[in-house]
Amino acid sequence: MIEIDPSVLAKPEDEDYASSGYDTSTASLTSSLNQYIMENGRRYHSYYGTEKYLMPTDEKEQDRLDLQHEIHRLVWDDKLHLAPLEEPHRILDIGTGTGIWAVEMAEQYPMAEVIGTDLSPIQPCWVPPNCRFEIDDAMQQWTFKDDFFDLVHGRTISSGVSDWEHLISEMKRCTKPGGYVELGEQSLVMQCDDGTMKPDHGIKVFTDNLRAAMIKMGRLWPDLAFLKNLLENAGFEGVTTCQAKELVGPWAKDPRLKRIGALTLLNAETVFESYGMAVFTRILGMDVDEARKMCENALLAARNKNYHIYDLSIRVYGRKPV
Repeated sequence: MIEIDPSVLAKPEDEDYASSGYDTSTASLTSSLNQYIMENGRRYHSYYGTEKYLMPTDEKEQDRLDLQHEIHRLVWDDKLHLAPLEEPHRILDIGTGTGIWAVEMAEQYPMAEVIGTDLSPIQPCWVPPNCRFEIDDAMQQWTFKDDFFDLVHGRTISSGVSDWEHLISEMKRCTKPGGYVELGEQSLVMQCDDGTMKPDHGIKVFTDNLRAAMIKMGRLWPDLAFLKNLLENAGFEGVTTCQAKELVGPWAKDPRLKRIGALTLLNAETVFESYGMAVFTRILGMDVDEARKMCENALLAARNKNYHIYDLSIRVYGRKPV
């Protein structure tokens, strides 16, 4: 059980972290590929179809994705991957987003060619010479050669995955014998060790509705067991699973966990709107005000220092047989 910082427990009548002395304030493609729609004040992908990806792709979301990457680095002790790579020559990142993971992998492995693919062209132009990006839909047939990559990687892509069997089949086909596939996700099941999360907790209500929307779309939100079985059933060897706690808010006494919680709280300023607005209105049929209220309630819960909750960050990798 995570030990709570005594300063957070003080003054339970105050809900915000500021009362405990913690500052949480926030201060070359064709035009067709840049097609988008505006909805609820945010920009969304449309080139491959508006149903493909239900999160924004605007600058606000790009900033959040880069922050999320920093959270992952902190949670996983600065490790960009867990699969035991040895002098990789080709690396593929599916759903690369802003491309920050691909860029940093290219810097870590200058001998390797690193390719990132995504539905939307939101990646930077200035990248290491061994890194490049392609616009592609991972739910369609891939154009990469068989037995090509030393590592095929995908992180927090589940909201856009409509067919996991197709995805893992293409990942395996394009991985070299002896190479690895690695997946990383959030469990989306909020947890609490001290009873401070009640059934009506804003984030729990939000995640329950988000999961229900994904099921309605036919998109399963995976847990660790699902991802492990997915790789094993596809024939990967040495499938390894790992999980780590990702706190919501800087309520832990441990300095590292406190920093994780602080960054997650900063991420919360936009993450609920990013994940929730389009899904709740388009899939669950909520009106805009109802959907926004649910997002706001989740944010208020994240800011409340009297709630000591966390999610699990999960990772799984396996080796393609030689």
